[in-house]
Amino acid sequence: VEDSWFGEVFLGREASEPWRSTDWQADADWDWHSAVDDDPADVLTLWTESVERSDAAIEAAADGLDTLAARPWRGTGEPLSLRWIVVHMVEEYCRHNGHADLLREAIDGSTGE
Repeated sequence: VEDSWFGEVFLGREASEPWRSTDWQADADWDWHSAVDDDPADVLTLWTESVERSDAAIEAAADGLDTLAARPWRGTGEPLSLRWIVVHMVEEYCRHNGHADLLREAIDGSTGE
């Protein structure tokens, strides 16, 4: 998600690896099961590098959070602001971290503060 929003949409770049070389026609759900056999350290490195690229894109934005994305959003055909993308990423992390909290609680009863 980091690479998609900041790399592809905001900067207009081609998808990064491993998504670029994925055969989505052969396996449309690849992103849901691709990491099953991966070493957790490798997955963490992939995410960390993606966040570093996102941070660099934000820092380099000429007009700060008002900078418009290189590619239009498919929902409206208009470019989104960097501000919109950053807020959307906060929403994404909140949503999925909430899912992880629910799973953790179901497994061992542990709850967040």
